[in-house]
Amino acid sequence: MPELPEVETMRRGIAAIAGSTIAAAVRVPCKRRPILIEPRPAILAKRIVGRTIAEVGRLGKRVVLRLDSGDRLIFEPRMTGLVLVADPPTEEHLRFRLDLAGGPIPHVWYWDRRGLGSVRLISEQQLADQLGSRKLGPDALVLSADDLRDRLSPSRRAIKVALLDQRAVAGIGNLYASEILHLAGIHPAKRCDLLTAAQWQIVHARMLEVLHDAIRHEGSTLSDGTYRNALNHAGGYQSMHRVYDRAGEPCRQCQSTQIVRIVQAQRATFFCPNCQSKRASAAPPSNNSTQRRNGAKSQRGRST
Repeated sequence: MPELPEVETMRRGIAAIAGSTIAAAVRVPCKRRPILIEPRPAILAKRIVGRTIAEVGRLGKRVVLRLDSGDRLIFEPRMTGLVLVADPPTEEHLRFRLDLAGGPIPHVWYWDRRGLGSVRLISEQQLADQLGSRKLGPDALVLSADDLRDRLSPSRRAIKVALLDQRAVAGIGNLYASEILHLAGIHPAKRCDLLTAAQWQIVHARMLEVLHDAIRHEGSTLSDGTYRNALNHAGGYQSMHRVYDRAGEPCRQCQSTQIVRIVQAQRATFFCPNCQSKRASAAPPSNNSTQRRNGAKSQRGRST
């Protein structure tokens, strides 16, 4: 589940390890499904122990540690992975540990309930080959409105499906695509090539609004409780969800229509048939963001 806001929260949670030296890299014994660690742990440790962490960055849905050697150590959480500096949710799902010296944080843990994530060490050239501009699109937080339109508007795909294409725009996943399109007032099945220039401007503005709001609230912890920040605390944005996982509940915007769930490209999509009518045009960008957030916070207060 971790998408851009959750992974950015993880990155910020361990950012203080920049400047630290790696003292050990350990594959933690685990009886669960093994995660992918490349190269094998002994070789990985040989290449990184003694190296300094020059930068803590993010590429789409991955946390990336740039080492002084130029190599990158990449944590890819996939569905249930977490990057932690505090006690983990469970001991049995710990997968990997970095011991650090010379900084404020002594350990970084990688935890993964389902074991679908990975820890990989790659060279600078491998980074360009595997995660460069030919493989991964610009980050959703830095992509301009014109670039978003240029990348997606020629497509005949549904806008919701296109937003999930990491080669076009990096970081958006199923949850936030639904939230963005609801706030933009655009039906998730509307074809990209049928959106107007004004609608693309709206999608871009709402994309930034939703992602920045989610980051401020440290991501979304869903009903399974899996996602946690680096300190093993739940995120807070789930209380502000407008449509995601709210099928059958009243829309928080129009308050007169139930949220509907459909399946697109084998993924669940949630939307309001009234606020996101196929025939209706999206409203122009407005200054109502504060009003929307206040309304969401009011809902959040009633739900706690």
